[in-house]
Amino acid sequence: MARTIVITGASDGIGAEAARTLHRNGHHVVIVGRMPQKTEAVAREIGADYHIADYARLDDVRRLAAEINAAYPRIDVLANNAGGVFGDRDKTVDGFEKTFQINHLSPFLLTHLLSEKLIASGASVIQTSSVAARLAGKLIMDDLEHEKDFTAMRAYGTAKLANILFTRELHRRYHPQGVAAAAFHPGVVATSFASGSNSFFRTFYSLGLTRTFMVTPQKGAEQLVWLAEGTPGTDWVSGTYYEKKKPGRINPQALDDALARQFWDRSEQLLGIG
Repeated sequence: MARTIVITGASDGIGAEAARTLHRNGHHVVIVGRMPQKTEAVAREIGADYHIADYARLDDVRRLAAEINAAYPRIDVLANNAGGVFGDRDKTVDGFEKTFQINHLSPFLLTHLLSEKLIASGASVIQTSSVAARLAGKLIMDDLEHEKDFTAMRAYGTAKLANILFTRELHRRYHPQGVAAAAFHPGVVATSFASGSNSFFRTFYSLGLTRTFMVTPQKGAEQLVWLAEGTPGTDWVSGTYYEKKKPGRINPQALDDALARQFWDRSEQLLGIG
């Protein structure tokens, strides 16, 4: 059955590839991107609706949510795929560290603002996380933005850990109301990821030798497509983090239910919602 599927970060990489595949499979795909020309190009290519939003601006997220709520009577899948890694510590116009806002606070806010429709639709909410959550993530409640120990890798790993904690707590709070949630690692994908970074990630992702070991964007998108088209409880388990379509190894902090609740509450406080 055709589903209405909203994919953020869909102007390039695995988001664009997932949008192409899901459109070919007969779904109503809605793509969201930061760059107008690239986003419109992908949308025109597949005949999809599109919206523009810069996750470094929370007002853009609020406008995006209003547009989506007004335009679509239901949302079957929300794929929170937008994200990135950056270099030196930098703050957004909203006053938050850029990595933390773009990867966590903005998708958290969008999900919150769409929550009534997601509940009414019995939707699935999918987070694009990363193995970096296990390798480098460390959530410190009194220093969520790593003011004391910032590195690009640490900030990114913590943001991806935040995606998993959000997934688990979203499941706990909203699964009884029919919403399912999952997070996944797409693999190390040969895309333009990190192109906007001045950290070592940009060099790492651009090396020819490194790219020979990466998966293609098409391969990286497979799990997103699988989760979007799958049936929670049958094909996958709500509240779970996946690698290669199987439950993945996880940062021990992601298993701390009390931390997940505390972090959710703190995220609401930072955003002035709840």
